[in-house]
Amino acid sequence: MTKQELTDKKRCLWAEKGGELDKQYHDEQWGRPEHNERNLFEMLVLEGMQAGLTWSLILKKRKNFKKAFDNFEPKKIAVYDANKIRALLSDSGIIRNRLKINAAITNAKAYLALKKQYGGGLDKFLWSYIDFKPIQNKWKTIRQIPAKTELSDRISKDLKKLGFKFVGSTIIYAYMQAIGMVNDHTMNCFVRQR
Repeated sequence: MTKQELTDKKRCLWAEKGGELDKQYHDEQWGRPEHNERNLFEMLVLEGMQAGLTWSLILKKRKNFKKAFDNFEPKKIAVYDANKIRALLSDSGIIRNRLKINAAITNAKAYLALKKQYGGGLDKFLWSYIDFKPIQNKWKTIRQIPAKTELSDRISKDLKKLGFKFVGSTIIYAYMQAIGMVNDHTMNCFVRQR
């Protein structure tokens, strides 16, 4: 699809109102089923970092996050020490929030424990809640899309039991949208129609 064709297409309202990074993320990633473990972990960390902020800000800092967090490799993040945390807190290219940085480290440890305990990672764990088939919602407007659901409540609760942090139900529903567990592209969106 050419740049002009993409410009002419109708997107979900949040992407239409956003900048070029929002549009690109919407068109190429958001709502597409993701099964790659590193990508799933990256999105979990980024959704936690986004709490209370805009997704546009996270997208602008995404490359910096990848560099600062060793390309989101859980084994590396799980062993971050006080020196690494100090370096992250002084890195203006990322969100410098001690609780969120500590949560990323905690989540890396919880992720590794999840893999060991259940013989699979986030892919197997998360997608089993929906029998490995994305939920196809049929929203006409962005106002109809919920901030959380009973399913995101349940997944949030289960992740917390496993030791994950910054995984409240609203964060988890946004995560489910991002990794394509739910298709929340509005009915008039060209990505939905594709």
